[in-house]
Amino acid sequence: MADTFNFELVSPEQKLISEQAFQVTIPGEEGDIGVRAGHMALVATVRPGVVEVLRTETGAKEKIFIAGGFADISQTNCTVLAEEAVPVANLNVEKLTAELHNVTEHLALADTDVEKLSLNRKLEIVSAMLEAVKAA
Repeated sequence: MADTFNFELVSPEQKLISEQAFQVTIPGEEGDIGVRAGHMALVATVRPGVVEVLRTETGAKEKIFIAGGFADISQTNCTVLAEEAVPVANLNVEKLTAELHNVTEHLALADTDVEKLSLNRKLEIVSAMLEAVKAA
């Protein structure tokens, strides 16, 4: 099909998706990036958020939460290298709410700047996961 392109979503653990897609929406640092066949070449930093994959023009969207990473986009390919990736359907509001509370408590007790930086990053990711579940 001329209106599709090769899409790959890769995390450190595995290649989650490697197939043709009609459109992919990626949470870029500067805003969401909509990718279709023929897109201009681009390398972008990706923020924590949801990648939406539309395999056909009229099909259902698959939603995958990513914790950040990079996207390499060309006219015929799009590869997202994610720090962490999990289908939004696998996320649990109760577990994420508890984790958010836990991270917030640890942040209040953090002593070093390194510890605070790490916990703030974790807080950002868990908050984005919770937002993704509530929006789904």
